[in-house]
Amino acid sequence: MAKTTFGTQSASLFPWLGLALILFIADQFTKVLILGYYQLGDATYVTSFFNVVRVHNSGAAFSFLANAGGWQRWFFTGIGIAATIFIVWMLKSHPGQKLFAFALSCILGGAVGNVLDRMLYGYVVDFLDFHYAGWHFPAFNIADSAITIGAVCLILDELLRVKRTK
Repeated sequence: MAKTTFGTQSASLFPWLGLALILFIADQFTKVLILGYYQLGDATYVTSFFNVVRVHNSGAAFSFLANAGGWQRWFFTGIGIAATIFIVWMLKSHPGQKLFAFALSCILGGAVGNVLDRMLYGYVVDFLDFHYAGWHFPAFNIADSAITIGAVCLILDELLRVKRTK
């Protein structure tokens, strides 16, 4: 059983919050660059399958509810804030479970990055555009990538946990 003293339990929380902070800073730094150097809709060809673009997403994943009239900004902001509180609590409760805590840290860093965008701009800044033969994957950002990696790691953690219990 883990000790709950400040020196034991809380100290192991800090690396996970540090990882989330690094992801948040990387996300915000890249978005500031895009906002500073690109106008909405501008694109730079990088390879035959990748462009850097400036896209605004007022919805959620894959522009879900993007045209909902504005209420979705605060709805998704509220979900992000609630998720942040829950994730920090989970990290504090399970800091020694490395894959689980890594996954939560990735999700936390990404969620806070996208929440800040919604609060500041009313939309999320997306800029990574992958495509092939006329097909485009919806543009995304570092925060979305971190959230996706975190979600995959959560699934992997659960599969490994189930396998260990058999």
